[in-house]
Amino acid sequence: MSPADVGRPRREPRFAGAPWTGYHSPQVEAAVRLNTNEAPEPPPPEFVAALAAAIPGIDLNRYPDRRARRLRAALAGQHHVGADQIFCANGSNEVIQSLLVAYGGPGRCCVVFEPTYALHSHIARLTATAVVEGERNQGYLIDPAEFDRALARAATSGEGEPAVVFLCSPNNPTGLVEPDATVEAALARAPGLVVVDEAYVQFAPRSVLDLVGSHPNLVVLRTFSKTWSLAALRLGYAIGAPEVVEALFQAALPYHVDAVKQEAGILALGFTEQMDARVARLVAGRARVLAGLAVLGLEAVPSESNFVLFSTGDHDAHAVWEGLVARSVLVRDLSGWPRLAGHLRVTIGTPEENDAFLAALAEVVG
Repeated sequence: MSPADVGRPRREPRFAGAPWTGYHSPQVEAAVRLNTNEAPEPPPPEFVAALAAAIPGIDLNRYPDRRARRLRAALAGQHHVGADQIFCANGSNEVIQSLLVAYGGPGRCCVVFEPTYALHSHIARLTATAVVEGERNQGYLIDPAEFDRALARAATSGEGEPAVVFLCSPNNPTGLVEPDATVEAALARAPGLVVVDEAYVQFAPRSVLDLVGSHPNLVVLRTFSKTWSLAALRLGYAIGAPEVVEALFQAALPYHVDAVKQEAGILALGFTEQMDARVARLVAGRARVLAGLAVLGLEAVPSESNFVLFSTGDHDAHAVWEGLVARSVLVRDLSGWPRLAGHLRVTIGTPEENDAFLAALAEVVG
């Protein structure tokens, strides 16, 4: 080996060739930022004060509880399950990664139904898990027949039957909740895990959490990012069978959930009433945005989340996005995504932000 070779990687990176910029939403300067599905309000000042008061009592020179026992016990009480059914991680994305490290990998595959949350398939590919794509119908829901076709394609893909089937409910970016019958059919037919990503479930009328006890192949994902207003904290968790939780612990890095994060999660659960009030305000704001889009003659998906996917109709979607940015309003341009040509997605903000969005949009398309 020559001196020039010292320090060079022995293998090409997985994404050598076409540049990969990672999963992100383009950030530009704007007074109204409605592009990343964040909570528009900060957590209660009382929570911030409680966390600040708790930090001096944390032994920062010691490793955190590797299994986050107190946090898991608090979440178990919140959801009426056993603590051994809870796995915590740095955001629900790390839960997805742990699931695919534990159950995916070379020679295995997962199934997703597009359009859906991009990180399900992206993290699968990072773990060398093959991805089989099913299609949603024109109403952006999953037909039972298409579910069976996707399982059949997976079985003949050369990667074997799917180890994981991802369902997102409410689905991002459409905001729709999958019918109970669809989830129950998936649980009955899927040969492996069925992972239902419920990152936005507090904005929706129902959850599948009650099915965890009777279906050991069901894993439900939750996050503190949205309704708890703690996106900067990066805390998510899974609820599933104890044996699945144990497999996730084996796949995760040691001490992966830091002590401050664990304490913050426990404290946040004491502010449920404030969380419920924020959700109610956002649901009201969603109705306002949907009504405003209808007044402008723009078709929107009837969302049950904190965002709305809408068509720009006869107007070029990217041009509409640029027009909004010129008026200092930033939304998510999805028009370049497969199956979403002509669509933008707007996060529900404060009443003032929602009004600013609708006024700017009226100027652009009016």
